[in-house]
Amino acid sequence: MPDTSTAPIRTAVVGFGISGSVFHAPLIAADAGYSLDVIVTADPERAAEAALRYPKARIVPTPQALFALAADLDLVVLGTPPLTHFDLAATAIAHGLHVVVDKPFVTISAHGDELTSRAADAGVQLTVFQNRRWDADFLTLQKLVREDALGEIRSFESRFEWWRPEGFGNWRDTATLTDGGGILHDLGAHLIDQAIQLFGPVQDSYGETANHSPHPEGADTEAFVSLFHESGVRSRLWMNGMAAQAGPRFHVLGSKAGYTKWGLDSQEPALAAGMPPSDPTYGVEPQDSWGVLGSDGDAAPVPAERGNYPRFYVELAAALRGQGPLPVQPAESLEVLRIIEKIHAFA
Repeated sequence: MPDTSTAPIRTAVVGFGISGSVFHAPLIAADAGYSLDVIVTADPERAAEAALRYPKARIVPTPQALFALAADLDLVVLGTPPLTHFDLAATAIAHGLHVVVDKPFVTISAHGDELTSRAADAGVQLTVFQNRRWDADFLTLQKLVREDALGEIRSFESRFEWWRPEGFGNWRDTATLTDGGGILHDLGAHLIDQAIQLFGPVQDSYGETANHSPHPEGADTEAFVSLFHESGVRSRLWMNGMAAQAGPRFHVLGSKAGYTKWGLDSQEPALAAGMPPSDPTYGVEPQDSWGVLGSDGDAAPVPAERGNYPRFYVELAAALRGQGPLPVQPAESLEVLRIIEKIHAFA
């Protein structure tokens, strides 16, 4: 493997659906620390789009074609359905390549343990794309907690809800739990991770799931999770793809004040619309979407921190060059997955 301390990190993105085309490829292409060398997709329309948007990248149809080029690469990014993550990551590691796995990390925690062990033995870095750690509203809430603006936190509520009765229009609609499907597995990977980042390890957890889709064999379309952190904070998390009316994104109650925020972070729709991360308005939340801090009758908007998904790849580049820690440790995503597994076992 070449010295990556000065040369761009030669990168392949596997999959060019929402994950590869909206998140990974734009962030990598915009970062001078990387070169986007290979994109893997078997879909002709996606291949044509990838070639148009990234003319310097080589478009190949299969992972096998990608791994034939492994000697000319440093990093593989997996933006594929979770059922494929273990085999693809294991193959990349066997070729001496660093790996980014999109969340959910793997379908079962035992596979995550195995990949972590293999990466350590191979001397390569393995990380998970928990991009929601860099949402504008989450960064804002982190700052409020750090500055003790709410006092002692007593209750944390967090939601990803929207009205999508027609489904996602992709593998998520029919995937089973064995496939790594379900809204708890998919979005719970974000919400549980955020709660742990805010309030620390979980002492106990409880959850409920339901499937309201026309696919009775499919996984859950609605989930609720309650976490009791060792710090004493109670987190209550909702995920729902069929919510005719969405609740607040965050509702946090403390001994000094509360904080309530409505609506989702703007970075995903901005990237989907083609806005480059270098745009000066990227990640900037309009004032009418800011959360409010205080008590009833005495609450004021809080300026939102700027959303920063590119930070994941900035920190990853530093880690690959031996200049800092990984942006996300695999053990952190495994902790989340074990909570999800416990809930699925008893829900």
